[in-house]
Amino acid sequence: MNLAHLHLVMNHVPTVGAAAALCLLILAFVRRNEHLKHAGLEVLFVIAVLTLPVYVSGVAAHYEMRELTDISVDAIKIHQDAALIGFTVMEFAGFIAWIALWQSRRRGRAARGVVSAATALLVVALAIMGRAANLGGDIRHPEIRAAGAAAPGEAQARQGAASRGEAQARQGAASRAEGDPERFMTSAVTKVAVYSYWVWPAAEAVHFLGLSLSFGVLLAVNLRILGVMRQIPFADVHRLLPWGMLGFGVNLITGMFFFVGQPAQYTASPPFFWKIIFLVIAGANFLYLTVFGKPWPRTEDGDDSFDASLSDKVMAVSSLAAWLAVLYAGRMLPFLGKSF
Repeated sequence: MNLAHLHLVMNHVPTVGAAAALCLLILAFVRRNEHLKHAGLEVLFVIAVLTLPVYVSGVAAHYEMRELTDISVDAIKIHQDAALIGFTVMEFAGFIAWIALWQSRRRGRAARGVVSAATALLVVALAIMGRAANLGGDIRHPEIRAAGAAAPGEAQARQGAASRGEAQARQGAASRAEGDPERFMTSAVTKVAVYSYWVWPAAEAVHFLGLSLSFGVLLAVNLRILGVMRQIPFADVHRLLPWGMLGFGVNLITGMFFFVGQPAQYTASPPFFWKIIFLVIAGANFLYLTVFGKPWPRTEDGDDSFDASLSDKVMAVSSLAAWLAVLYAGRMLPFLGKSF
């Protein structure tokens, strides 16, 4: 089993999950039901987090398949461009959904405009992801193309007659696709990453700042859950969570710039994929702290009497372990594997 198989297993998660989240949000608007609205936002955030390994495994699948003679490099590049746009919009939709959930937690109700913005972004993401999924099917299923609506026998005869010329044409298409950075969005990102003297170092600096911000906030919140700093009210520590989410978003944006810019040095690196897995766990911790935490009881004099349950402490420990694993895997990228 390789990463192409993993992509085949997961590639429908963004489209099917986004459709489910959209149905829940529409039903919530129609019925004016806050519980349905929360469920739709939670599903949207989960799908946004899961879209990360889907996109990464898709790029890795490209490198697994690029040597096959019956694969169109142009079709893969077009699919990757659509997937990158859909991934970007989906992540923004997930971020806005988290803001709405945060507002509901702090104020009892999310601003209507924020929920509407998350829903609108979800509609756009679903449309782009649907197109990307259709383009992905074209890579190994040319029979579903609109131009290939001929009878199966005719299509096979046509394919057999043109097989030799197509093999040569694909070789030329591959070289043209790699040599023309302006033709595809992913190639343009690679051009900026490779030939710019300052973009990559600047992105590295921002990446580590975002990582430090996210890890620092979650460290404070989770240590408070574990009983450290009891003199500080939990509500005051929990108020820092949006800064942690901001750092998480910055880390994700810059990290994806590195990956899209130089995918070959990551797709064959085991520590990179472990890092992705633990980032998904860290995203789950953000959702847990936002949605599943119990209300914080206070006495009449304002004293915070928050007492974490066993499940809260288990999530806190798993979050800290996941972030330490992210730090370790990221630091070991140049040393483990043969990619760097």
